[in-house]
Order: sequence, then C-alpha cells, then structure tokens
Amino acid sequence: MHSLFTINLVEGSVSFRFTPEAAQSLKAEIQHLLESLKITAAKATPGERATPQKPMEYQYAGDVFLEIFCNPNIWASPYAAKVLVTVRDERIRLTTEAELSRLIEDLTQYLEQAS
Repeated sequence: MHSLFTINLVEGSVSFRFTPEAAQSLKAEIQHLLESLKITAAKATPGERATPQKPMEYQYAGDVFLEIFCNPNIWASPYAAKVLVTVRDERIRLTTEAELSRLIEDLTQYLEQAS
C-alpha cells in the first residue's frame, strides 16, 4: 500500500507516494541520527576533539527517488539540525533543506495515518 507522504520544508512542502515499510526504515535511520547528534552535542571536554559521527544517508526508490542526508557533526543539537532532502524522478529534481524536528513530526503523522 502506498499513501502520500508530505515533508514540510523550510518554505513549502513536497508530497509523494511512500510505503509504510519505507517509513519504518526512515524512522530507524533517524533514530541512529538522533543518537549521533546527542553524542556530538555532549562534546568532548574542552581542548579535546569529539569523535566524528557517521552521516545519515537514507535512500528510497519508489515512484520517486528520495534521499535524506544529514551530517551530525555540524549541528549543536538535535533541535537545531536540518537535513538535506532530494526528491527526483525522470522529469524533475528538488533539493532543499528541512528541519529534522519537522521531518520527525511528518514521519510520525504519516505512520499514524498508514496504520
């Protein structure tokens, strides 16, 4: 079953068909990202470098190709973090930023409606 998933962007939104299974996979990736962001936010003691965390690179290929990328090493906290969102097919490509906290809300809402 495919239903529309809407990602609210900094300005505007984008909607496309998405599966609940893909949404669960994205949710798991975001959980790993949040853990990395918390590690980065905790920071090492002054004078020490924090251990660099691996970026999140989520990809989904369905009616459209979706890619969500976030480097946890550049954000002070999970609340400040933004993700780079790319949605494309053979006719159009959209690349923009979205707030991580808003993406989590959108994903939660999608999963509630899909269940």
